[in-house]
Amino acid sequence: MEHNHTHAHEGHHHHTDIHGKNLFWVTLLNVIITVTEIVGGLISGSLALLSDAIHNLGDTLALIFAFMANKMSHKEADMKRTFGYKRVEILTALFNALILIAICLFLFKEAYDRFFNPEPIKGLLMLVVAVIGLLANGFSVLILQKDKDKNINIRAAYLHLLGDTLSSVAVIIGGLAIWLFDIVWIDPLITIIVGVYIIYHAWEILKQSTAILMQSAPSNINIQEIVEDIEKINEIKDIHHIHLWQLNEEQLHFEAHINVHDNIDMIKVMELKREIEQILESKGIEHTTLQMGYQCCQGKEFVIEQ
Repeated sequence: MEHNHTHAHEGHHHHTDIHGKNLFWVTLLNVIITVTEIVGGLISGSLALLSDAIHNLGDTLALIFAFMANKMSHKEADMKRTFGYKRVEILTALFNALILIAICLFLFKEAYDRFFNPEPIKGLLMLVVAVIGLLANGFSVLILQKDKDKNINIRAAYLHLLGDTLSSVAVIIGGLAIWLFDIVWIDPLITIIVGVYIIYHAWEILKQSTAILMQSAPSNINIQEIVEDIEKINEIKDIHHIHLWQLNEEQLHFEAHINVHDNIDMIKVMELKREIEQILESKGIEHTTLQMGYQCCQGKEFVIEQ
């Protein structure tokens, strides 16, 4: 006997639409920045600006993927994908985190080369383009600032833009330092500092998205505590075959077998289910599948291995 407990999330869809619109505008803005920096780098002959343009190009592709994933996640479940398409955003966040780390490693190599073979950042044009990039990226960061803690895909996109913003700052500071004081080593130094910062945050996204894809139980939920709370109910003998996983950042699923002491009627079964669901809802778990049984699965009582 199974019971599926589902809820409508109309408010969530509304917020996701807002996230998607914000993502569209920052993606379009980043495309413009990338083209501007490539043209400016070629005209000015600035290797630093071209490196920043390459960084922006990688981030633009990542933002396009993030936007497409956000749109696809709205698709309804079908007979083939019964959970829907929500995990597309998790896959994209994983992919974007990997791209971020790869870009930073590339910039580390470029910074290493520049320590030993410094190349001057040329001209006023380079500084003007870098300032334009800084303003545009800064504006994009502000657009996604409110959404970054609500969605792992948005957070990955936000990190890309934050990296672009810091990269633009590095180019400007490096250009001014070389132009005014001939301090050529400051450009690669700032690049390394920015790269370390971005990798630190990208690594967290990588770990979180991998944990969700591996169907790990959320770290903030204690399964043993849930078991103890449920087994405190007088009519329940034990709970076993427990599975707790995240479909995405916001949606938790729980399934289990519930073994009762007595051969109770259906009305009592439904009362017990509702009592268990209330315990789970207090932990933030709203999607449950509970199978009730009497003298079932003997010897399968729940044990957490140490």
